[in-house]
Amino acid sequence: MQDVLSIIEKVAPDIMDTLRGRYQILRNIYLVGPVGRRVLAGKMNITERVLRTEVDALKKQNLVQTSKLGMQLTANGEIVYHELDQMMGQLLGMRAKENQLATYFQIEHCVIVSGDSEEQAKVQEELSRATMDALKLLLPEGNSIVAVMGGTTMAEVANHMDESLSYHRELVFVPARGGLGEAVDIQANAVSAQMAKKTGGKNRVLYVPEQVSEETYKPLLQEPEIKKTLKLVKQANCVLYSIGNALHMAERRGMSQEALALIKEKAAVGEAFGEFYNQKGEVVYKIPRIGMQSQDLAQISSVIAIAGGKSKAEAIEAYMKRAPAQTWLITDEGAANQILRGITL
Repeated sequence: MQDVLSIIEKVAPDIMDTLRGRYQILRNIYLVGPVGRRVLAGKMNITERVLRTEVDALKKQNLVQTSKLGMQLTANGEIVYHELDQMMGQLLGMRAKENQLATYFQIEHCVIVSGDSEEQAKVQEELSRATMDALKLLLPEGNSIVAVMGGTTMAEVANHMDESLSYHRELVFVPARGGLGEAVDIQANAVSAQMAKKTGGKNRVLYVPEQVSEETYKPLLQEPEIKKTLKLVKQANCVLYSIGNALHMAERRGMSQEALALIKEKAAVGEAFGEFYNQKGEVVYKIPRIGMQSQDLAQISSVIAIAGGKSKAEAIEAYMKRAPAQTWLITDEGAANQILRGITL
């Protein structure tokens, strides 16, 4: 595809200019629509007259529709946009950025979706879509056990799954950790159950608190149902998880003021698997927990980390210094561009 695009660009650069321009219009309408023409023209730094001409052409192709609320993509427009986004990713250098990040982090693969999930809500859908695509590539036919972490990003991924993932597959989803002292719908148990429901797979529960004392920990591990679930977690051939900002995660977990002070003192920037780490990727604080540990990832064939947004760039970069080589990172331009800016300085 890249060769074809290069040839077209050499022979008919005006066609490629039109394609780029209309792609950017479709992309912006998809991310922020419904949106008015004046607002979009200002956002794209083009005149309303130029925008009106291009939008009229897209309307004739049934890709864009207008209403009192503004412009938005038609159902056909969304399909075309997603197809075009894959192609334009190569043309506009997105694939090169993905390769650069994967090489920098020394991981298997990186996927970057357009936009910043902290600024455009639709980008979270794109992260979820990219996760589904990755799972379809990585999960073999037949039986698979998918270990799942909790959190808002993981809950969003679960909500956008569908039964196409179970085609020729028997899937079992298991929570990779116990519950948190937070909203029930973003706990690992709930996320795992939602993924099973959406895909038509099976689900196991792990009804234990994530953080427990040493005295409580050992007896819990002897409970038959807990042992069964933890055994499945150990047998998982895929794990899905996100990466969080250190202070945000500490506050969300309701950690003590002493622990918060220690995390700040140790300059923690990110958190994953109950471990808080600094810019060098060194663990500076760890929560005793029931469930999957970071060292378990080395034995899992498919490791997928999903995290986006400019503010998570530092946490992502720090964590990836300790990620296993078989990791796939699914992120967005907001985080990727911030990380790449630091690399090239």
